Amino acid sequence: DQNTRDHPKKKSVLTPPVSSKGMASPQAVHPRRLPSPTLLFSPRRPRPSPRARRSRLAASAAREMPWPHVLTVAGSDSGGGAGIQADIKACAALGAYCSSVVTAVTAQNTAGVQGVHVVPEEFIREQLNSVLSDMSVDVVKTGMLPSIGVVKVLCESLKKFPVKALVVDPVMVSTSGDTLSESSALSVYRDELFAMADIVTPNVKEASRLLGNVSLLTISDMRGAAESIYKFGPKYVLVKGGDMSESSEAIDVFFDGKEFIELHGHRIKTRNTHGTGCTLASCIASELAKGATMLHAVQVAKNFVESALHHSKDLTIGNGPQGPFDHLFKLKCPPYNVGSQPSFKPDQLFLYAVTDSGMNKKWDRSIKEAVEAAIEGGATIVQLREKDSDTRDFLEAAKACMEICKSSGVPLLINDRVDIALACNADGVHVGQSDMSAREVRELLGPGKIIGVSCKTPAQAQQAWNDGADYIGCGGVFPTSTKANNPTLGFEGLKTVCLASKLPVVAIGGINASNAGSVIELDLPNLKGVAVVSALFDRQCVAAETRSLRSILTNTYSRA
Repeated sequence: DQNTRDHPKKKSVLTPPVSSKGMASPQAVHPRRLPSPTLLFSPRRPRPSPRARRSRLAASAAREMPWPHVLTVAGSDSGGGAGIQADIKACAALGAYCSSVVTAVTAQNTAGVQGVHVVPEEFIREQLNSVLSDMSVDVVKTGMLPSIGVVKVLCESLKKFPVKALVVDPVMVSTSGDTLSESSALSVYRDELFAMADIVTPNVKEASRLLGNVSLLTISDMRGAAESIYKFGPKYVLVKGGDMSESSEAIDVFFDGKEFIELHGHRIKTRNTHGTGCTLASCIASELAKGATMLHAVQVAKNFVESALHHSKDLTIGNGPQGPFDHLFKLKCPPYNVGSQPSFKPDQLFLYAVTDSGMNKKWDRSIKEAVEAAIEGGATIVQLREKDSDTRDFLEAAKACMEICKSSGVPLLINDRVDIALACNADGVHVGQSDMSAREVRELLGPGKIIGVSCKTPAQAQQAWNDGADYIGCGGVFPTSTKANNPTLGFEGLKTVCLASKLPVVAIGGINASNAGSVIELDLPNLKGVAVVSALFDRQCVAAETRSLRSILTNTYSRA
């Protein structure tokens, strides 16, 4: 997956001017100052209008709003596919601000690297100081660090200006196996930079180089490499297996010092893989800057790269064998720009209330009363699942519930019945594996509606994503009698689906006040909440039960 690292064929003639003392000339690094223009001010300023004052206040508030900030320290790619160009595009795609420190300027295109101009170490230090002394950087991500001196300068700057996290992509080996940094830099990487890193993300060739050119041919070898690299000091290690072309999947190994997790992905057949390593590390950095846990950040990054490759597989830029890919595919892909409701937020899955007509009849209450009570207690989204109602009664109840949900700002979904959802203008539909696909539902509902799909396997989760769903429901987590013939997945089954899913996940099945906390404590990537049926609606006081469960979830999340 690392077609970004082509060995330079020759050194560029663009070397910095050198003084008689052998030092880089100041003119090489300091811009010429231009004369300042004379500014003329009116002695009297007009009083700003109320509208202008409000605009200024809004602008001031915007300036104070924190923006996730990633600083990339890497080389420049004139072809725009890798290096800082890929880093900036990746961060922008995931909603993070990206500043840059350029360590080398390359002349390259889709055919390869034609030349490299290494930036003087003192100017790299000056760039680092300029950014870190002025801006609130959350995460630093490194790419090509061409010499031992550059690595040391970076380490010194990070000690002077600490940041929340350091993501190290050890760009040392090209796809063809050539070295892109001095051999002497290896020891500094291992002894100094890795000890400061939160995560190190080598591909198999780089991992082999770091460990003395050991052979890495299997997943077991990758696990051993991750464990060995972990001993150098990083908090996490991700060994990427995209270069192992004999495998039908792209499998990465994540290690936190205690547990190995294999992250499986599809191997996309395309020439447009230039910049994948840079992009992956920058996506991890972006998610960390936004406050994500490490495993979640890695999963989001892997999903993003796979998705970008999939949507760029037929892109044609340049005539060489290694083309770039489209980081902004989300702006053009229907499942993203028209498939999801603009107002839908994954956090709305936090406490997902699913109604049951039999339970409501048992406690002598209407569907409307049940939904109203659940929302009063703190339900964040409601699904009407009424298997026993006829169409006319179901529609009338759905319209009444829609009024309540709309006034409360809580999304209302309809289980299975697309016709009911259309008739009452519900916020969306949830379907199972035996119902019509999410893609077919989308064609009927049109853009701007929420679509959820019940999934029990990674393959089903992948299909839901391919079809443009917005979230998946996974279960049963615990044994349940609410739904017949519903196998129990347990925590391991839930974990497998959450790790594989590219969509937000809500857990369902036998969840109640006694076990909901244990589900949240799993701290699984993509898991956004729990869906509950009988623990809310097979009770006398729905509002009280909902309020109690929401309190449990909130307290558990705060401790997680």
